[in-house]
Amino acid sequence: MTTSTRGASAPAVLVLEDGRTFRGRAYGAVGETFGEAVFSTGMTGYQETLTDPSYHRQVVVMTAPHIGNTGVNDEDPESQRIWVSGYVVRDPARTPSNWRSRRSLDEELTAQGVVGISGIDTRALTRHLRERGAMRVGIFSGQAVADEATLLAKVRTAPQMKGADLSGEVATAETYVVPAIGTKKFTVAAIDLGIKGMTPHRMAERGIEVHVLPATATAEDIYAVGPDGVFFSNGPGDPATADHPVALMRAVLERSTPLFGICFGNQILGRALGFGTFKLKYGHRGINQPVQDRTTGKVEVTAHNHGFAVDAPLDAPSDTPFGRAEVSHVCLNDNVVEGLRLLDRPAFSVQYHPEAAAGPHDAAYLFDRFVSLMEGQRA
Repeated sequence: MTTSTRGASAPAVLVLEDGRTFRGRAYGAVGETFGEAVFSTGMTGYQETLTDPSYHRQVVVMTAPHIGNTGVNDEDPESQRIWVSGYVVRDPARTPSNWRSRRSLDEELTAQGVVGISGIDTRALTRHLRERGAMRVGIFSGQAVADEATLLAKVRTAPQMKGADLSGEVATAETYVVPAIGTKKFTVAAIDLGIKGMTPHRMAERGIEVHVLPATATAEDIYAVGPDGVFFSNGPGDPATADHPVALMRAVLERSTPLFGICFGNQILGRALGFGTFKLKYGHRGINQPVQDRTTGKVEVTAHNHGFAVDAPLDAPSDTPFGRAEVSHVCLNDNVVEGLRLLDRPAFSVQYHPEAAAGPHDAAYLFDRFVSLMEGQRA
């Protein structure tokens, strides 16, 4: 990514790898950037989306037309920086209006060097991605704008998401501790594959002291903290490349330590159990995805950000090296696996975000389910 100063009046062009282009105006930093074009259907929570490490190396298209209305505050980021590689909106707010706002979204994107584009038909772009699938894209503004053939050649040399090993690029380099709120009841070792700040907070609310470990952590590092449970976080990239986290999870499963995984952690559990993973056509991203908990029959509206999924049988439990496993949650839009559960060991995972800082909160009970596993193991 190359950027220069803010220039809302500068011309900009978005070029997809199949050759389709959209022309608009610069939004945020001016320059050029590349990534995988994906769309998010959330109408709120853009600040949480931008700072979600799972969006590393992705250019996010917002389907809601008005973005930036509430500006940017200092309380809602999910990490220390914006992770999206580019940002696409239709009608950015000219003036933010919210009592917590400290600056405009445009100013924040510029300050962090995020190249964006505004004033394009995001509905047409979203429909194109739904029909053709997520693909590589470039955004060019200011002096980076050139003839379309030149820009298309640049887009087609950018790295693809399939085969990308990215969790190490977003994870913490050093272990840190999030203390329990109130009385400490449990200790959890959380493997950071791209963890969001609200996740350890949700556990801390339940009396859990969370030790957040780097993606390179070993089984010895995990058990050195004396965990009552182990958590595997969300994160970016292709789960087929995540050999170290898979081996690490198998070591945890062998000890029958209570285990909970979300998003990338769900895919890691799938691989640890012997299932395959595959790339979805355009993925699930947003805060309005319907999922059924098959253990209760309850339907939840959930927050998603994933472009890969687990390939596991939906109709019956499967035999794995760690006992029987079943698909516990399924997306009602397309029958994609949204959760796994071991029947003979204390381990489960979901493909979505139960911490959901921007909402909805239908899935918050999953943290309570994790607590129940640790209580059962202790008893």
